Amino acid sequence: MDITKMPLSGATRVEHDLLGDREIPIEYYFGIQTVRAMENFNISRVRLHFFPALIKGLAVVKKGAAMANCDLELLDTEKAEAIIKACDEIIAGKLKEHFVVDMVQGGAGTSTNMNANEVIANRALEIMGYGRGQYKVIHPNNHVNLSQSTNDAYPTAVKLALLFSNERLIEQVKELVKSFRAKGKEFAHIIKMGRTQLQDAVPMTLGQEFEAYAANLDEEVDRLTQNVKLFLEINMGATAIGTGINSDPDYTPLCVKHLAEVSGYPLKAAHNMIEATNDTGAFVIYSSAVKRLAVKLSKICNDLRLLSSGPRCGLNEINLPPMQPGSTIMPGKVNPVIPEVVNQVAYKVFGNDLTVTFAAEAGQLELNVMEPIIVHSMFESIEMLCNAMGTLKNKCVDGITANEEHLKQMVYNSIGLVTALNPYLGYDISTELAATALKTGRGVYELVLEKGLMSQEELDDVLKPENMVKPRKFLKK
Repeated sequence: MDITKMPLSGATRVEHDLLGDREIPIEYYFGIQTVRAMENFNISRVRLHFFPALIKGLAVVKKGAAMANCDLELLDTEKAEAIIKACDEIIAGKLKEHFVVDMVQGGAGTSTNMNANEVIANRALEIMGYGRGQYKVIHPNNHVNLSQSTNDAYPTAVKLALLFSNERLIEQVKELVKSFRAKGKEFAHIIKMGRTQLQDAVPMTLGQEFEAYAANLDEEVDRLTQNVKLFLEINMGATAIGTGINSDPDYTPLCVKHLAEVSGYPLKAAHNMIEATNDTGAFVIYSSAVKRLAVKLSKICNDLRLLSSGPRCGLNEINLPPMQPGSTIMPGKVNPVIPEVVNQVAYKVFGNDLTVTFAAEAGQLELNVMEPIIVHSMFESIEMLCNAMGTLKNKCVDGITANEEHLKQMVYNSIGLVTALNPYLGYDISTELAATALKTGRGVYELVLEKGLMSQEELDDVLKPENMVKPRKFLKK
């Protein structure tokens, strides 16, 4: 639900911050600092709740912090339990519509942190039987944000969210790999010409081509799995700049322990909290892996568009499922719209990766205040890639068919066929055959038979698909 469309009764509560008082509709779980952020940052118009993994990450951080603070007796049990219960509800998907701050914001994520603090505080107050805004009982800063700063809570929440999101991304890659692999098996018997530099090269099977796409993408599972491990190191307890001011000496190990248990990931405290607070290198590395996946997807989609080009005047090797009419002026035209949209998603990911690079470089001294644009860029890339891969699988790859006879004829008519004959006829004769075929427009197959260079039985044996598409033992001359 869009919070701006929530029906309001007109009743309000008054909240106060250093800039003064504001009336807040009683229906809102967020408070005065979130309202100010909404007014200040109407930038991308993409709100926090658009990325549920990020909201979950924030709630996990606040829950782990409350558990650690309770262990240290800095937070009494009743308040801690109320905060923890509120966090559990948010982790389960409730109240997400109250996370309303724009993803792109000034303040290094403070608005995001306060949005979480206020929502959790007000829900915890309700759990304890109090009204929203009664912050003398549970305060967004004094209790929910206890032992924390935005500068450790926000990046930790982001890292957890990226760990969650990476699982979804990998699952989408695996599903697409399955589709390409299935097509590889389906097309395993279909001979075609491979091409280099858009010119005829040597024969292969269409199945080999599609299996290569599967292998190409399958590599990215390992790369994403490896790079995301950088997010297991967190800086909880660093507080403002990494010195740990206003946190208990025992807080960090306790908090990291609880966060690991709640999240299910083997988190560990950074060995140097000051470095961990100002460095965003992990985001750069992970973003590069996401970009690499996008590069490969785009290349594959380029191939699909080329292989399906035509249908009469292009390669016309494969048929993509027709999804919609392709022209308002050319009757009967159907365009490869699904690969096209995936290409465009890839370009967006490339741009987002560049944004992450510039933003990571822009950090100054003890904090990188550009983290919000890093976060927005990375989550946008993951979201778009997940959607694009699902679309590519379901609306394109699964329905691809092959023009088998056309592919076979192109092999037999191709000049590239001489490469398969080279071990039998020699380079010079094969070159002469290629030149004659090019000059006359005749096929290599018929020229070999006409010149009596090989018998039809010998030629057919050499040109069997299974003999042309893999290494083969030759008799020594």
